[in-house]
Order: sequence, then structure tokens, then C-alpha cells
Amino acid sequence: MLGAGALLALGGAAGPLTGCGLLDRDDTPKPDPLDPLRDEALRLAAGLRATAAAHPDLAGRLTPLAESHEAHAAELARVTGATSPSGTAAPPATAGTPPTDQAAALTALRQAERTGRDAASTACAAAPADRVALLGSIAAARASHLEALK
Repeated sequence: MLGAGALLALGGAAGPLTGCGLLDRDDTPKPDPLDPLRDEALRLAAGLRATAAAHPDLAGRLTPLAESHEAHAAELARVTGATSPSGTAAPPATAGTPPTDQAAALTALRQAERTGRDAASTACAAAPADRVALLGSIAAARASHLEALK
């Protein structure tokens, strides 16, 4: 009887230990809040490059904007400790095929840049002090891209 009581007591004590985190360790790294902004920079760059390929006469205008997004993605990767993206990687599937009409393609790029600017501004407002300058710079660059796409 005493033996059964001791086993029950040990079993009851072991149960709470597993729930308190002492024995349940989750070493999975948590995503950084800036990961979506990095991914968006890569999508924007891919969209610009795809449009430049579809409309070669726009390449001189769009390539510097794509390079800017790729530089931002690389810096965001550095800040968050993620693997640095490659500017020569295949465009993400979410970049899509640009419209064949040049005016429609520019309109789509402006909308993507506007959405990106808003996301960067929101991230900047919520960021800790050590990330504000980078995010403010990204938001400003995306706003200037809107002007370049007019």
C-alpha cells in the first residue's frame, strides 16, 4: 500500500514538471517580426525584374529599384540573422507574370510599392529603437520608388 502511494505521489509530481517547461523545451527559433518585410522586399525585386524582362525599354528605370529592394532584403537578413538572400535567385512564385500592357504593368508595380511602403511604415512605427533607422530608410525608399514609377 505504501509502495503504491509512493508511486502515485511520484507520478503526480512528475506530471506537473513536464508542464512547467523544465522538461518540455522548444528550441525551435522563433521567426523575427521583420521576416515578412524581407520576404516582401524580395517579391518586390522579383516583380520589378520580371517587368523589366517583359518590357526591356523599362529595364533602365526598374533595375535600380530592384537592386534597392535586394539590398534591403540583404540588410534585413543580416539584422535578423537569417540566411542572406541572393539577388540572382529565381523570382518567388508570388511575383507573378507582369501584365503585357506597359501602363498596366507600371500600375501593378506602383500598387505593390504602395503596399510595401505602408508595410515598412507600420513596421517602423512598431520597431525597437535599434531597427527604426533601417525601417525608416526602407519606407522612404519605397515612397521614392512610387515617384520613379510615375
